Amino acid sequence: MCFSILLPDLRGGGAERVAVNLANGFALRGYKVDMVLLSAAGELLGDLRPEIRIVDLKVQRMRWAFPALVRYLRQARPDAVLANMWPLTVLGLWARTLSRVPTRLVVAEHTTWSRSPLLARWSVGWQVRASMHRFFPKANGIVTVSQGAADDLASFAHLDRRTITAIHNPVVGTHLPQASEPPTSPSGWCLGAHRRVLAVGALKQEKDYGALLNAFAALRQRVDARLLILGEGEDRAALEAQAHRMGITDSMFMPGFVKDTAPYYRHADLHVLSSTAEGFGNVVVEALAAGTPVVSTDCPSGPREILCDGQFGHLVPVGDVQALAAAMQASLTATHDRAALMARAHDFSIDKAVDQYEALLFPAHASSKAKS
Repeated sequence: MCFSILLPDLRGGGAERVAVNLANGFALRGYKVDMVLLSAAGELLGDLRPEIRIVDLKVQRMRWAFPALVRYLRQARPDAVLANMWPLTVLGLWARTLSRVPTRLVVAEHTTWSRSPLLARWSVGWQVRASMHRFFPKANGIVTVSQGAADDLASFAHLDRRTITAIHNPVVGTHLPQASEPPTSPSGWCLGAHRRVLAVGALKQEKDYGALLNAFAALRQRVDARLLILGEGEDRAALEAQAHRMGITDSMFMPGFVKDTAPYYRHADLHVLSSTAEGFGNVVVEALAAGTPVVSTDCPSGPREILCDGQFGHLVPVGDVQALAAAMQASLTATHDRAALMARAHDFSIDKAVDQYEALLFPAHASSKAKS
């Protein structure tokens, strides 16, 4: 059986990492997997298993994606397609109709759409909402990455909530990460007796690193700590200027994107998520998998679900700098059951997610497996 995953590219990001984990998981179960990319670029290409075929549509602009998708469907005739992230979700459904290929097509959205920065322009927001409302009911399945994101999508696009399936992201493998040598760079964060605070994610508006810097500055008045932010993005200059104004440049480090973040999680005393919105929050699970305590904003929609209403980490209101600083201090001075954190992370395994996607993409096969 042939299974295709559709994405713009495989540059480092949460949805892209999820796609790689799913592709590898399906390949291990014997499926023929195509990773169909508008552009075969990105740091995660090398993480695909060798038997997975990379299909480069060589599309430079989104408006050229439609004819390329139609051609691919007619040539490859996959049994099932998982289309990720608007507008590719809508384009995939439209291409299936025109190609007349009888493939099952499931659409997956990875964000909390009502909080998306794309909605700042009314005309774009109207296009997103109207196209989802019109085309998504034609899909064989609609997936979001958390229950909160499912509720949000139903309200945002005026869809029947019963048609939307929440499947938590596949983040950890069968075995939880093993110990390895601690990182040594940047030395100002890695080495020393101070407490190590970590944040992982793109430097962009919805991550609200500005609030994190303010909270960290307040924390530094009470705790000897250093902050490391792993990620790259358009907010770098603004964050560097803010750190300079606040006088914390000697205790805050932003080395850019790092592909293998696992050693940093294991070396950190605390991981902090300061986002205003998250469809899921892969980094929260990655921290738990390392046994690292977590402080997170209670943003829509994933962190509360991952942390079980605060059972496995602190939740604070979005944008509340004082609450964030207090939670960071409390976590750094508390004793944590790291085994329990790691066990919770295992609830977000690749195998569990593949089981759920398989039931939507290949229902007959999944049903026969369940009966055998």
